[in-house]
Amino acid sequence: MKVYGLKNCDTCRRALKALRAAGHTPELIDVRNGGLKTDELERLFLVFGQDLVNRRSTTWRKLSEEERDGKPVALMLAHPSLMKRPVILEDGGLLTLGWGKDEQKHWGVKDA
Repeated sequence: MKVYGLKNCDTCRRALKALRAAGHTPELIDVRNGGLKTDELERLFLVFGQDLVNRRSTTWRKLSEEERDGKPVALMLAHPSLMKRPVILEDGGLLTLGWGKDEQKHWGVKDA
């Protein structure tokens, strides 16, 4: 299981801890440190579309209107913290986005 996110993201840390407690062995792929390649990000964008872009982030608010109108994949490659996280990839290919109650329940996390 791969967890795409940021090593210093509180939500990602909570997700990793909960996934381990649920019996999974997640591997964090830090998207800020080159952990996500262009083709992988394009695949994630095909699956999640615009939902993959975190428009509530500080990084998004700091972008100019011109930058915001750019291609989402190029924006997230230039500014990895724009990607909503975590994205969890199971060995079988199943993907989830975020760490809400539905995602927690799906991965077998107790008290979801």
